[in-house]
Amino acid sequence: MVTANKEIMAACGPEIWDRAIRAGINLAMEASVCGGIPIHAVLRGGISGDRVTALYGILNGTCNYILTEMEKRSEPLATILAEAQSLGYAEADPSADIDGFDARSKLVLLAALAFGEKITASDIFMEGIRRITPLDFQYAEHLKHTIRLVCGARTTPDGLVLFVRPALIPVSTILASVQGAYNAVWVKGHFGEDTFYYGWGAGALPTGVAVVSDLMRVAREIRSGSPERVSPFAHERLGENKPVPITVQKRAYYLRFRVEDRPGIIAKLAGILASKNISLEAVLQAPCDTKDDLPFVITVEPTSEQSIREAVDEMSQLDFMREAPLALPMETAL
Repeated sequence: MVTANKEIMAACGPEIWDRAIRAGINLAMEASVCGGIPIHAVLRGGISGDRVTALYGILNGTCNYILTEMEKRSEPLATILAEAQSLGYAEADPSADIDGFDARSKLVLLAALAFGEKITASDIFMEGIRRITPLDFQYAEHLKHTIRLVCGARTTPDGLVLFVRPALIPVSTILASVQGAYNAVWVKGHFGEDTFYYGWGAGALPTGVAVVSDLMRVAREIRSGSPERVSPFAHERLGENKPVPITVQKRAYYLRFRVEDRPGIIAKLAGILASKNISLEAVLQAPCDTKDDLPFVITVEPTSEQSIREAVDEMSQLDFMREAPLALPMETAL
């Protein structure tokens, strides 16, 4: 049996593998994640002797196409999404891609392979890219960063932190160079250090290569009489790598505001940040002619996700806000 269905495998993979093993059926699912990259084979075999400490990926080609084109052309998400749909990169209903569901299903599978932990979709914090604008790329460039939908899994003293969300990443990092509909996975091992895997993540031909390769492997197993009997989900919650809420994560953050301009706004926002023990790092404001819808950015020093959420909730209630602040982590650990 060969499948490319990431949603089913993310939701029911352990049960499907257990039934296949009991029935003596060979099962393969390489095409379920990063179609053109044999990442399952890497994690199950190629670097299985290492102890993975972090995994970061760009796992949705549609989102990456939208974000990189937005960065190049300074056009809004809606315009580039329509173009992606016409090119066949996005579905008529694009919510699975741009809201993060597709990438989350893929991260469920990769994290299970990488960390020896039974992962479910509810373990993974998820945000999509709907609120990203060309203006955010302008400010990110000023900060020597770019924006990508990052799928991350990393060990901490508390446990395994898992997320799918737009984040600022330094332009000097290898993930920042991933353009268009390509996928990439960066893995950090305790012994083997960094490895990087890059290629087309979707499309008929790359996915077809993965499916045919799985069929060839299953055929060899059947012919030799040695089907792969060990499920990649053959583990329970181990404790050391048990998923923990993202609220324990500490990062620097980018906060983008749209306000009705009036005196005292920065002081009010700085006061809220101070009340949450968040240290302000910088205030950035590009020239703007509209005083009734004025954008600007505040960056803050590393703080907990919980503190940022509390601050954003409080700021959202202020009468000069045109919309809730956009908070993006700055993933400098890549």
